[in-house]
Amino acid sequence: MYAIVEIAGQQFKVSKDLKVYVHRLANEEGSKVSFDKVLLLDDNGNVTLGAPAIEGASVEAKVLQHLKGDKVIVFKKKRRKGYKKRNGHRQYLTQIVIEGITAAGGTKKAAAKKAVVAEEAAATEEVEAAPKAKKAAPKAKKEATKE
Repeated sequence: MYAIVEIAGQQFKVSKDLKVYVHRLANEEGSKVSFDKVLLLDDNGNVTLGAPAIEGASVEAKVLQHLKGDKVIVFKKKRRKGYKKRNGHRQYLTQIVIEGITAAGGTKKAAAKKAVVAEEAAATEEVEAAPKAKKAAPKAKKEATKE
């Protein structure tokens, strides 16, 4: 079972016992956190797709540690002008471990969506089966008179 979940503005494909580095979360180390914005859920081939999120589905995780990522060098240069700038950046990260994926209500929503699509298809068939309005007869062309 896996899920695609949005955490701190980024989407991750997660499964149980997976360790993930995400942008810094405000939670303390050792605390549990739940993410409700589950975009896709796969339960052994049974795929549920949210529009945009699946209601009732959630991903539970535990915050392991807060850390800083590797340094990224930002180097700017303008040739022949003697202009050089060297800067570095280290992103604040949080390491979490996924403890479980809950799919409560996910399958019901998908079934309801299929029923709505079937109703819409039936409605369009009824509209297409209705008799079409008669078109006006084309205008008669005037014959050229020769004098």
